[in-house]
Amino acid sequence: MRKYNVAILGATGAVGTEFLNLIEERKFPFANLKLLASKRSAGKVINFMGKDYTVEETTDDSFKDVEIALFAGGAASKQFAPAAVKAGAVVIDNSSAFRMDPEVPLVVPEVNPQAIARHKGIIANPNCSTIIMVMALKPLYDVSPIQRIVVSTYQAVSGAGKDGMQELEDQMAEIAAGKEVVANVLPVAKLPKHYQIAGNLIPQIDVCQDNLYTKEEMKMVNETKKIMEDDNIRVTATTVRVPVSRSHAESVNVEFADEVSVEKAREVLAAFPGVIVKDNLAEQEYPMPLFTSGKNDVEVGRIRKDYSIEHGLNFWCCGDQIRKGAALNALQIAEYMIAHDMIK
Repeated sequence: MRKYNVAILGATGAVGTEFLNLIEERKFPFANLKLLASKRSAGKVINFMGKDYTVEETTDDSFKDVEIALFAGGAASKQFAPAAVKAGAVVIDNSSAFRMDPEVPLVVPEVNPQAIARHKGIIANPNCSTIIMVMALKPLYDVSPIQRIVVSTYQAVSGAGKDGMQELEDQMAEIAAGKEVVANVLPVAKLPKHYQIAGNLIPQIDVCQDNLYTKEEMKMVNETKKIMEDDNIRVTATTVRVPVSRSHAESVNVEFADEVSVEKAREVLAAFPGVIVKDNLAEQEYPMPLFTSGKNDVEVGRIRKDYSIEHGLNFWCCGDQIRKGAALNALQIAEYMIAHDMIK
């Protein structure tokens, strides 16, 4: 089997670390591996599969001979993706920099793999909460076109990276010790005000937009339409940060053009790759972050008819934000390209 030269930009962060875990776990066929990060992290040594790798500072010259560049996200994507493409690499980017660019495919491999062939060097990984939702929406959409989606998310602090996860852990320890709780990260590190997340919910993820939605909420609105290739879907979202370490949960209400029964929904969801139906309220069986953390599949449950509209269903879904919501989805894009001989 052919092996590929791979670079990971953002190798020391939460998503970068998960890239490494998944490359080993899934036996991804790499020949050479280059770990890239900011100047601050350069020089750090990471032992991976029995070999020490020294993290390098990212520059425009970092991508020589690289065939697949996995970008973990952040401002560096906009800066370095063009250089990586110019050097001949395919960039699979986890930031929001290119998601709504009409020239860049926005891909969830189980949902719209056909979009990959349209790439011009960059393929965008969708927002984590969008990925988790569309994994459940796609098999339902194939039964009947979706007219409207109302989604409320319950997003883990993993969405704010290692700093968010550490702050929740620190705050829980501070509360247990009777100390003053310190907040420096959430809802958004760069904003002037920060709130405690331990024992709290914060109804803001990312910055406020002119329409009074947050950037995260509008990502879900716009990305869902692009992935599903249907601008007629009406989407409204409320995104909330919750005191959970990792794995996002979502309450989703869907209005269809035609009737979709609960039984049919369970059937098509159970048959869809990457989805597990866990739906038995009488036996208290339903998806929860506690049991989806560290897992690759999106779990769906609490499937029930919405009696307030003609053709409506409610469901609850849950998936690991760092895995399927980020690193796994990107790696699956690369695996799809390898399987279909799409990398030069």
